[in-house]
Amino acid sequence: MSAPSIPNLLSLRGRGRGGGRGARGRGGRPGSASAAHDATIQGTDTDAAVSRLSAVELGYLDDPYAEYFVHSADGPPARRLPIINRGTYTRTAALDILIDAFLSEDDGGIQSTTAPRQIVSLGAGTDTRPFRVFSRPDCRGLIYHEVDFDVVCRGKLRTVQSSPALSRILTNGATAPTVEGTSWSSVPANGGEYHCHGLDLRRLAGKPIDTEAEAEAGAGEEAGSGPPEIPGLRTDIPTLVVSECCLCYLSPSEAQGVLSFFTSRIQRLAAVIYEPIRPADAFGRVMVSNLAARRIRMPTLEAYPEPADQEARLRGAGFDTVRQMTVGDLWRNWVRPEERERVDGLEGLDEVEEWELLAAHYIVVWGSRGDAFGSWEGLGGGG
Repeated sequence: MSAPSIPNLLSLRGRGRGGGRGARGRGGRPGSASAAHDATIQGTDTDAAVSRLSAVELGYLDDPYAEYFVHSADGPPARRLPIINRGTYTRTAALDILIDAFLSEDDGGIQSTTAPRQIVSLGAGTDTRPFRVFSRPDCRGLIYHEVDFDVVCRGKLRTVQSSPALSRILTNGATAPTVEGTSWSSVPANGGEYHCHGLDLRRLAGKPIDTEAEAEAGAGEEAGSGPPEIPGLRTDIPTLVVSECCLCYLSPSEAQGVLSFFTSRIQRLAAVIYEPIRPADAFGRVMVSNLAARRIRMPTLEAYPEPADQEARLRGAGFDTVRQMTVGDLWRNWVRPEERERVDGLEGLDEVEEWELLAAHYIVVWGSRGDAFGSWEGLGGGG
């Protein structure tokens, strides 16, 4: 395939509208090059939101909340290429399997509806997953945290408050969300807890605050005084940390610092990371070039270029059981034959070679430690 025909791989992510994934961990002074880079990275959220809505409208995914985070003044959102729709579907299906397995795991014989469990989504943006999860009746013991820049968290709150379908899930109209500083929280209608934290991930890695806005947001915490605490974070229950194309925008030391924040505090811990890989082959070089043309750089793509590197990354972070599969592996092994047939029939796929290349350059790697993740060990993958 010719280089110009390689699509923008960022569109594989399924997220919300503009500004969404600010907590990828950068934060420069207003008008600085770092701030411009932030804006560029945050803008990829719009692409991802459109990709998700495209997959929903074409029947790949069932997500009634995707439409609330896509707004276009220029008519209906664009329809994505079939290989992008399939990639969005496969990634979403894989994470659904991992998260559902985590939520359904018994804890010492206690049923999942009451056993407390915790999810922390890094750089969550306007992700619709908490709405999908909390709309279920079996998550009364779930504590769900989303971490992103303050401006993103405030935007998500406005969207929830202006959308009855969303506010019914998180509050059911009974109680208004509680806003404290840069964060807000609510009690979902079906039970559990939801927290949205306005926080630059670099602070979790122990990096100093370098913007006036962040200094104000961290009132009471001096730069260099160590990472802040996350309000409402439990350290005594099974916890899953999720990074969907988030940690990849940090330096490797910052990304590992974020993981260390959780591994140093929580014993029964699991992590899921979804990122691009293989930047050095022909397809990968064009992928990197496409990103560079948009002034986007992913440092972990250079630090962990191969599946084995991604595995070693989690093992080095302290996870005992580590697995990984590319998007192509997940499509072949985790999507049931009848479901693959259904998806194939939605549009048809002429670009089979392009799909195989694209799917080989994204990976889901997951790891766990402690005694709360037995069902994960049977989910396959390398390692």
